[in-house]
Order: sequence, then structure tokens, then C-alpha cells
Amino acid sequence: MTQRTDPYRDRYAARTAGMTGSEIRALFEVLDRPEVISLAGGNTYTDIVAERVVECVAEALSHVGERDDPLQYGKGGGLLPLREHLVDLMATEDVEADPHHIVITDGAQQALHLLAEIFIDPGDIVLTEAPTYVGALDAFASFQADVRGIAMDDDGITPDGLERALVALRDEGRRAKFLYLVPTFQNPSGVTLHPDRREPIVDICRREDLLIVEDNPYAQVRFEGDAVTPMRTIAPDQVIYVGTLSKVFSPGIRIGWVLAPEPVRDRLVLAKEAANLCSSPFTQRVAEAYLSSPHLQADLELVRKTYHDRRDAMLDALHAHFPPAARPRVPGGGLFLWVRLPEPLDTKAMLARALEAGVAYVPGTAFFPVKRDGRRCIRLNFSYPSIEDIEEGMRRLGAVVSDELDLARHLDA
Repeated sequence: MTQRTDPYRDRYAARTAGMTGSEIRALFEVLDRPEVISLAGGNTYTDIVAERVVECVAEALSHVGERDDPLQYGKGGGLLPLREHLVDLMATEDVEADPHHIVITDGAQQALHLLAEIFIDPGDIVLTEAPTYVGALDAFASFQADVRGIAMDDDGITPDGLERALVALRDEGRRAKFLYLVPTFQNPSGVTLHPDRREPIVDICRREDLLIVEDNPYAQVRFEGDAVTPMRTIAPDQVIYVGTLSKVFSPGIRIGWVLAPEPVRDRLVLAKEAANLCSSPFTQRVAEAYLSSPHLQADLELVRKTYHDRRDAMLDALHAHFPPAARPRVPGGGLFLWVRLPEPLDTKAMLARALEAGVAYVPGTAFFPVKRDGRRCIRLNFSYPSIEDIEEGMRRLGAVVSDELDLARHLDA
């Protein structure tokens, strides 16, 4: 394909140089092909709540003409009744909150963008897990952050690893603006930060006066194991909490939120109003109707059971069709399976072959600040495809992995 010349390139703001296309978004055009089974995205199985949405839309429209008319503009901080219901939802995760400290956003992605906007100057350092959520990397890069990753094991980052990162920064005469964590059923790895590590990490951040941004979209999607205390509960003044209804209700309504100390909350409202005045009052009313419905807990249980079954189907298919050296991390919740493939496979280079075989995944390199990392890893989604598509997609992908591995070994021989 011929590279197009951009006649506007000399007019863009300098910060746009850090904007790059997400490797996941780049797959979307290909995923429209009906013959391709997608294990790549992060979509949820919205059939579970489809009938509820119709009911909630009717409930939202019943408020037309009232003071908080859902067809009018709304407040920058969001609809108060929705914020009150989000307080109740977070209480089930052991997070105490005041509705006046919550800002409603267009999904958690906008929350991350707004936090980057109010905290990051060009060149500022942000610490993250490595790997980490690609949308966060994109948000931070758009404000020219210098993102430094901290390696993880099966229990998340270690206090020692965080200490080493902070010492390295001091040696440079630098400090980080904040530490970004997805500590529960992390995207992409599925790892949950071990309970014994959470308080020591908070203690280090307190000592260093380092804010923590806790992105917690998957806490309600637990299908085994005990609940883990959120970072926000350990240190309310040290932790900014980000949540979303995308995983438990619908990503299409675009309802996320930030729970932050009042001074930060006030800045976020100003940034929110400058960005788009307010989130849709209509979809906020729909979300409020769902959170106040008697179906919420039953639907959450069905979501957990459905994803649990699909995770197990994906693990069974992996063991049946992949080489024995493929190593999955088994998550106790969330939407994703993270798999490390044997040397010398390069999963980014292998993607074209997989698409030819009719299956899509996300290469591990998408989730690291340094893009050469993660080349042997893949992220697979089990929440959206049916069990039949999971089994067939894994069969196709396992055949590609085996063929690529055989070819690599033949070339080395």
C-alpha cells in the first residue's frame, strides 16, 4: 500500500507525535469478515442484559420533562442518583465512597484520558505494570508521558520491584506522577495483585508521596477465589479509583466513573466539561434504572457463570490443540486468557498467518511500554465468543502455532 503524504503534518500539536493506533483497534476492520473468529477484542456477552436494556430505556424516558430531563444537557459531574447507586455498587467491593467525590465519564477510557490531562506534562513519568492495559498506554502517550513498566510475576508487581523502579528514578533525579495499576484480574494478564502485596505497595507510595490510579473494571466478574481488598480501601487519600459498567452491564452505554479526593474531583469536572460538557443524561438514566432494578444480582451471577464456563472451554481447547509448551495464566475472573508461547515464536509476526486461518488474537507486544517485550505472548478473549466459536477458534489457532513452531525448528536444524 502506498504511504500517503499528510499535507497537515506541520500544523499538528507536538503531543500528537505520541499518538499511535491501538493494535486492537487496527484489527477491527479485519474482524468484520464473517469467516474470522475473533478472540481478540474485549466485548462482553450483552445478550444477558438485552431485555433489561429495553425496560431501562422505557424507565429513562419516563423522566422526560422532569428537572433532570434525560433528553437535555446534564451536569459535568454526572447524575446524582446514578452516583448514589455507584456508591452502593462499590460498597459490595468494600469501597466506601461519597457520591459527591464521583465524576461520571464516557467509559473508563475517558476517565484515564482526563486523569492524564490533569496530571501529565510532556516527559512526566508514569509507572505501570508490564504488561498493562493498552488503552491506558494510549491515553498516557497522548499527553507525552514517559511510561516505565514494572515486571510482574503470577502475583502481580512486587514491592521490591516498585522500590527498584523508584530508586532508578531517584538516580536520574526524577520522580513519577503516579502508579497505574489494574490490580484485580488484570487486562491483559488476568493476574490479581496478591493481598499480601497490596498494603506494602501502598505503604511505599505513601512514603514517596506517589499517587495510585486503581483501574478496577473486573472486580464484579469474579468466578472463583475470595474477594481481595481494593487499593482504594487501604488508602482512600492515596488512591484514585476508576470503574466502569462496561463489563457488568453494557459497553455501549459508555458509563464509567472516577472516585477521587475532592480537589482532584473538582479538576476532573473542569476537564470533563471542557471535553464534552457532560456524559449523556439519557444513558446515565438507563444505567441508573439498571442498577436500581431487582435483576441486578441475578444478572451478575449469570455473567459470572457464563464467563466461567467460557474460560474453562478455552483452557480445555488450549490443552487439546496447542503445543504442550504453551503456558496459560489461569485467571479467577475477568475476560481474558494470557498465554506464553514457546521460543522462538513472534506472535506479532504470526498474526497474519492466524488471520488467514480465520482466527484473531492480540499480540502481547501491544501491552508493553517497550514494544519489543511480550513478543511470545498472546491475549485471548473468552467473554464474547460462544463456546462453539471458542473451541473452533482455538483449534485453528493451535494449528497455526504448531505449524509455525515446526517451521522455526526446521529452519534452525
